[in-house]
Amino acid sequence: MLSISARTEYACIAVLELARHADEPRPVRAALIADRHGIPPQFLVQIFQQLKSAGLVQSTRGAAGGYRLLLPAADISLLDVMRVVDPQPEEIVSSASQRSSMTDVLISNWQDVSSSEAEQLSAISFADLLAEAGNATEPMYYI
Repeated sequence: MLSISARTEYACIAVLELARHADEPRPVRAALIADRHGIPPQFLVQIFQQLKSAGLVQSTRGAAGGYRLLLPAADISLLDVMRVVDPQPEEIVSSASQRSSMTDVLISNWQDVSSSEAEQLSAISFADLLAEAGNATEPMYYI
């Protein structure tokens, strides 16, 4: 059962919006994304800072500023964004104080599920998601 944090969902929405407007000459303002999707603006700015540090987005300051993707949407996977904003431990370990065949089999199966999940998430690009969403450009209003 995949658990998605609000931070992860908002980051994915933001990257999808940037992908949707990738061909536009002006960067996308965080406030517009926040308003359109009901995301707290300061929270979104923090998310963009993480995405920028990871080399997924760039920012432009000033009146015509905003954000844009650094990579094509086809080169960014769901897993890429999820690992940036909500990193998970590399390895699943037992919390039991003593190792046993039961803890070993549980950990082994949980690791298999985690690996399968990571493979699936890495196979889904933001270009795929955008195509699935219909790629219909909603009006973008610049102030």
